Amino acid sequence: MTTSNENHLPRPEYPRPQFQRAEWLNLNGEWDFAFDDARRGDRERWFEGGGEAFDRRIHVPFAFQSKLSGIGDPGFHDVVWYRRGFDVPEEWKGRRVVLHIGACDYASTVWINGRWAASHEGGHTPFHADITDLLNTEGGNTLTVRAEDFSRDVTLPRGKQFWKEGSESIFYTRTTGIWQTVWLEPVEDAHAEKVKFTPDIDRNEVRVRAFFSRGAYEADAGQEPVTAVLRISFDGKTIAEDRFPVLHAEEARAIGLNDFNDHGLGRWWTPEKPNLYDVELELIRGGQTVDAVSSYFGMRKVSIENGRLSLNNRPYYMRLVLDQGYFPEGILTAPSDEDFVRDIRLTKEMGFDGVRKHQKMEDPRFLHWCDRMGLLVWGEAANAYAYSEEYVRKFTHEWQEAVDRDYNHPCIAAWVPMNESWGIPNVQIDRRQQEHGLTLYHLTRSLDETRPVIYNDGWEMVKTDIVAIHDYEWREEVLTERYSSAEKATNAMPANRRIFVGDGAYEGQPILVTEFGGIAYRKSEQEGWGYSGADNDEDFLERLGAVIRPLTVSGVVQGFCYTQLTDVEQEINGLVTYDRVPKVPLEDIRKVVRGENR
Repeated sequence: MTTSNENHLPRPEYPRPQFQRAEWLNLNGEWDFAFDDARRGDRERWFEGGGEAFDRRIHVPFAFQSKLSGIGDPGFHDVVWYRRGFDVPEEWKGRRVVLHIGACDYASTVWINGRWAASHEGGHTPFHADITDLLNTEGGNTLTVRAEDFSRDVTLPRGKQFWKEGSESIFYTRTTGIWQTVWLEPVEDAHAEKVKFTPDIDRNEVRVRAFFSRGAYEADAGQEPVTAVLRISFDGKTIAEDRFPVLHAEEARAIGLNDFNDHGLGRWWTPEKPNLYDVELELIRGGQTVDAVSSYFGMRKVSIENGRLSLNNRPYYMRLVLDQGYFPEGILTAPSDEDFVRDIRLTKEMGFDGVRKHQKMEDPRFLHWCDRMGLLVWGEAANAYAYSEEYVRKFTHEWQEAVDRDYNHPCIAAWVPMNESWGIPNVQIDRRQQEHGLTLYHLTRSLDETRPVIYNDGWEMVKTDIVAIHDYEWREEVLTERYSSAEKATNAMPANRRIFVGDGAYEGQPILVTEFGGIAYRKSEQEGWGYSGADNDEDFLERLGAVIRPLTVSGVVQGFCYTQLTDVEQEINGLVTYDRVPKVPLEDIRKVVRGENR
């Protein structure tokens, strides 16, 4: 039973598709809201009531800067408060109740009925709290959230959010406060906390790590032990089933998929055939189900074989497009789930195999649809712009949360913790900043050994699995010469930046051009800029071909990421406008992207 999906709610879909339970309560919708520019709220204890302080209404999960929030104020308001009442469904009584917040930018504090429930730091990653003991037994509960942003702090992991009041250049409108779904779910004392899947196509098996609450592996006197039942199915048919006692906080299993044969059934995950296995995890105690979670995984492998970037052990030329993940009315928050589907469909129809989700740890619903529809994603952090020890602490923690959250998604093909030396602006000469990049590279590898990691997408790398170069040169003859050999490519200095710094040197890694193009073409009322300009449809397609052709014929470059999918605010260098209208026919773009117009 789902008690949440009322049609009038904004973003009513289940927010955590990789770990889904049947019962949940969506808390999106209209909340009380207040700006706290004078920072009075803590002193006046607004979390205990607030009186007339909550003088506005806001539509969660949209940030107050957005039109869809009902406020649409782009000004600096670094401390904001939210409040709403809720009732726990009668059928949940006797179970634990967990509150989830998908993302709240940047620092959050949560109270239930005036009592502290949780605090979290990081604007892009989720957090949760067991609020059972804070609930009123007779019903009628109040949830209060205080969010604090740091709009002018350039050491804050912020992505493309600008530290000035108005957008300009490559930076966009800020997002403060809640911008992903807020929701409740009931669990028993014995429940699963998360599960991680690592596919191994070479052994035809999937490695499963399941994590459990203390109540699952430490039974009280007289309680029977908990048994976990893990069922894997494909296209509705059970492929494997494993039963095991829950004896520890983490249990690990390797499960063979004996149905699997790539030359016959062809069940590997690729963008062309995004095959997925469904998973049901059930916990049983005394013959009764105490928890049931559904999930899924894809059997696929991203690797580098003899210097070749490979998907499922075969060389794979990656055709990506830069996707900022901004929406005219929602800013960082997609107005609906269908907006994600539309963007993925547009991307695929234009001939791209994937996206580099730029400076944004995207909503898990987007990744879910990439899994389902078949679109590769380079998972990129939201970076800071300047370096400090406090930045290192904040960023490292949030990046670990992001990798953990998104580990299971088969669409994620690479990790990009840093971009264009953001956060490490003096990396060319500052050994501390070089070491920070190395730390992030090795930290990411320690969290996930199955995906390549890019040290610093763009330039100024030390140790990297992929040489990812940003190059906005627009002359075809220059690009053709520059990418005619690995030596020329890795010794070039696009944007006057070295490709390697410190102890770094080219060691035969795959070379990809992961930002280029940026052709400005105005096809709406929106004024703006780009890296080069087109006058009409024919000119635009000619310019597009001039920057893509040299990369597809070079024999050295193993993929690219074109800038960019959509216009964004003052940038008009998208293939489609900000409201997702194609600037030229999609089939014409596809011919260029796929090399069919030579």
